[in-house]
Amino acid sequence: MTTETAETHRVFNQVPDLAHYNLFETDPGLRAALARLGGGWHADALSAYGAQLGTPEVQHWAAEANRLTPELHTHSRTGERIDAVTFQPSWHALLGLLRAQQLQALPFAEPRPGAWAARTAGYFLQAQVESGALCPVTMTFASIPVLRKEPALWRDLEPRLFAREHDARDLPWRDKSAIMIGMGMTEKQGGSDVRANTTVATPVRGEGRGAEYALTGHKWFFSAPMCDAHLVVARMGAADGPISCFFVPRFRDDGSKNPILIQRLKDKLGNRSNSSSEVEFRDATGILIGEEGRGIPTIIEMATSTRLDCVIGSAALLRAGLVQAVHHARHRQAFGRLLADQPLMRNVLADLALESEAATLLMMALADAFERADNNPDDGLAAAWKRVITPAAKFWICKRALEATGEAMEVWGGNGYVEDGPMARLYREAPVNSIWEGSGNIMCLDVLRALQRNPDDGARILQDLARLSNGHAAVRAELASLQAMLRQAPEQLEAGARRFAQGLVLTAQAALMLAHADAGVGAEAAEQFVASRLGRQHGRVFGTLDGDPALLHRIVGHACP
Repeated sequence: MTTETAETHRVFNQVPDLAHYNLFETDPGLRAALARLGGGWHADALSAYGAQLGTPEVQHWAAEANRLTPELHTHSRTGERIDAVTFQPSWHALLGLLRAQQLQALPFAEPRPGAWAARTAGYFLQAQVESGALCPVTMTFASIPVLRKEPALWRDLEPRLFAREHDARDLPWRDKSAIMIGMGMTEKQGGSDVRANTTVATPVRGEGRGAEYALTGHKWFFSAPMCDAHLVVARMGAADGPISCFFVPRFRDDGSKNPILIQRLKDKLGNRSNSSSEVEFRDATGILIGEEGRGIPTIIEMATSTRLDCVIGSAALLRAGLVQAVHHARHRQAFGRLLADQPLMRNVLADLALESEAATLLMMALADAFERADNNPDDGLAAAWKRVITPAAKFWICKRALEATGEAMEVWGGNGYVEDGPMARLYREAPVNSIWEGSGNIMCLDVLRALQRNPDDGARILQDLARLSNGHAAVRAELASLQAMLRQAPEQLEAGARRFAQGLVLTAQAALMLAHADAGVGAEAAEQFVASRLGRQHGRVFGTLDGDPALLHRIVGHACP
């Protein structure tokens, strides 16, 4: 037997890793939205960031941080309680990237037109590479509007929250150059029902806003326990007292460890690079922030921003799945042709491209609404988008990420199902955003509650969508259907809350696609989206568009040049 005839393992028709590419420059929809919303001043920084994120080194960090997961150490060698979580260097490197881009604070540290769009674009880019490190960054970002209402505390917090470096040292927060803030709401008996919480806060030094309290109780999900402090909700004085919000640091001001005892780290399906924990408070020191008894409105202000980040993170998963699927299809042959040249695969890829573009447009429109609402309290339309569209978008885009990552994995075939490549991690990551900060039902009910509290919001939004779509017949028909649903009896409307939220988001995406499509293929893509999502020429699965293969090929090329 010769060496030549004995060879059985010649490698061919395998797809190279997608690397050395610029995530920002290869996304025309994101670049156009950034410029349109006033964030063009940040384009050069995002271009450099996009190139860095596309390097093999950063992709290695992402994979390693999810393979070598955090470890809990409850005690020191000599028996002292330390409650420390250790991470691999890759985790800290990823956090260093995020802090260098100031994604934990950008619109607050640099309040200029387009800052929200700029921050959203940067977060969107890193979320395509690794999602776990985003959790503490999101919570830190969302804590800033709450904490800056506390002047005495904010003076010391501001430089540390705005810092562009990551300080990994486990020290009292006043001894660090940069800090992160987490949050603690969920208890085992309540889940999304914060009013079921039983953690109690009793006064230690003074009473009321800014006073010191001792917290006793537990949290079933305590996000990122190695954050330097957490915003925690607890009842005042007794298990049936009013709920307030507290700033709870890892260390007391005297340098001693605050008694926040980590019971265990959660063994999660995805988001494995990030530590989620279960903790007990044993007279843990907390500072009352916000008005006494107003803990739920205080923490909900924080949750609104985290919901926006759930939208961005899921839109990023849609984009990452699309890019990986297109890359694979352009390199892999089957039955004598590249996958990308086969009509049915073109249909699947084009459908994924439409889903991704619509999610990106909606995420950027929401970022703009947050900016306008923050800068002008009298902007009723921006406030309506923020209150109503944010939970609706979180519901729908997070759901679509679940389906789309599975479809993108299927494009890869069996190679997508193994942990060696990126697709399994994308797929395992997708469910968390649907659950975190309120599941789908909670989001849809929040949409209805927002419309009930502010009856003018519905009219403002529907009128704006009619304007954006320039009177498109399919959009007009969907708007009429949404208006009819709002006139239903309360129980009937609540039972159909998911249908309403889905219709609202699809109509908003269709209107944005029509309003911002460029001439040529952009306009063709917008019409394909409207026909498939509103005209019902589309099944629940991807790849059922009604268009000729040449058009579908142009749509894919437009989305992924």
